[in-house]
Amino acid sequence: MSSERPDNDVSTTRRRSPLVAASVAAAVLLAGGGGAYWAATAADGGDGTPSAASGGGSAPPPLALDDAGTPSAPSREGIAPGEPDPHGGRLVYRASGKLPDGPEKAAVQRAGGTVTAAEVTRLAKALGLAGTPRPEATSWKVGSDGDGSGPVLRVNKQAPGSWTFTRYGSGGTDNCKKGAVCSVAPGGTGQPVDEKTAKAAAAPVLKAVGQDGAALDAGQLMGSVRVVNADPVVDGLPTYGWATGVQVGPDGQVTGGAGKLKAPEKGDAYPVIGAAEALERLNAAQPPAGEIGGCASPAPLSDGVGCGARTGAERPATTVAVKKAVFGLAAHTSGGEQLLVPSWIFSVEPAGGVGDTVTQVAVDPEHLTRKPVPGESAGGGDGTTKDRAIRSYSADGRTLAVTFWGGVCGTYTASAREDGHTVRVSVTEKRDPDKVCVMIAKELTRTVTLERPLDGRKVVDEASGSVVPRA
Repeated sequence: MSSERPDNDVSTTRRRSPLVAASVAAAVLLAGGGGAYWAATAADGGDGTPSAASGGGSAPPPLALDDAGTPSAPSREGIAPGEPDPHGGRLVYRASGKLPDGPEKAAVQRAGGTVTAAEVTRLAKALGLAGTPRPEATSWKVGSDGDGSGPVLRVNKQAPGSWTFTRYGSGGTDNCKKGAVCSVAPGGTGQPVDEKTAKAAAAPVLKAVGQDGAALDAGQLMGSVRVVNADPVVDGLPTYGWATGVQVGPDGQVTGGAGKLKAPEKGDAYPVIGAAEALERLNAAQPPAGEIGGCASPAPLSDGVGCGARTGAERPATTVAVKKAVFGLAAHTSGGEQLLVPSWIFSVEPAGGVGDTVTQVAVDPEHLTRKPVPGESAGGGDGTTKDRAIRSYSADGRTLAVTFWGGVCGTYTASAREDGHTVRVSVTEKRDPDKVCVMIAKELTRTVTLERPLDGRKVVDEASGSVVPRA
């Protein structure tokens, strides 16, 4: 894969928010709530059906995104949820000079299939881990059990195979007693290695995950640990939100990391809009000046007035300069399925600020639709929905157990329709629409009693029609 990035005639520096921390985890951003759910394994899988790139003039199916193509937000570090942005109100993005048009069409890249034990073994070897991958529910595990002090690699079975690695567990060198101050960092103490050394240490890992041709940035430091961030090029296009992060300690050893093991598969191609129209849509999607910061909770106050109406005088708009526009692929989800969507990647820089990046979906809006996010109803206002994406299943006799991502306030039941070849499973959620609930997801399991044992029949998600992988 090439690391070259197409761009227009202006350039800027790019600031990264930290991708991985000493204790690595994968995040699932939940639309509408502004929060993130952190888990030891990533929230992969979903109800999208991989398909071949459209051709022959046939119209592609509507692209259903959980966020309907809502633009990414620039990082605003240090701002608590519900607090106003001290740098100003509504952001208005402005470009000087002509913006590029981009191609006429581009394909969505979908995370299809499952990760094999051989693929996990390849990554484990690159990390210096010995042992055979062991299945644990919806993930693979390689590494120490015992007191948890040894290295451990976890890889989600469902594509794209989100993985996390830590060389020092909770029982290792960073396990401080209550009230004590840790003075020894995982990987040793001392000065961080230089960027060249860090990239060399990360190279075997990046090769194992198929990202040895990715664009690298080794400028991030976490104390004495240097992080190598790799943005892969997929189908000849740069990506955003699909990065791999490899942590390298001061001894030159890889101490942690996170990323995706399995390359995405090419899906349907869609007509796309140019950078100028995408920038207009990016600006149109910004909240009104008086709503910056929003509410810490979606609930109205006791008098029925939302907190957004109490912000007082509208804050002035802040103009943000667009320094570069690149056509590429940005990470989104469809029913929980991770995919890369044709997007414009804008390098931006507020006046007197530091360079940052925002993205806007480039797929023609006529081809976009929206799927309910976790905790939402599919309609009707009674809190009932059947849109829960089933991630995996296990079977024991007539008992079929299915896993899925759900909210903390919902009540979930599973049901099945059977024939001689297929078992179609639905997961139904019931929520009280008047109850205030935090937008947090967790992995859940529900069981169904079949009329007869599964006996080789396919398990299909009733809502999407996609085949559900065995855990």
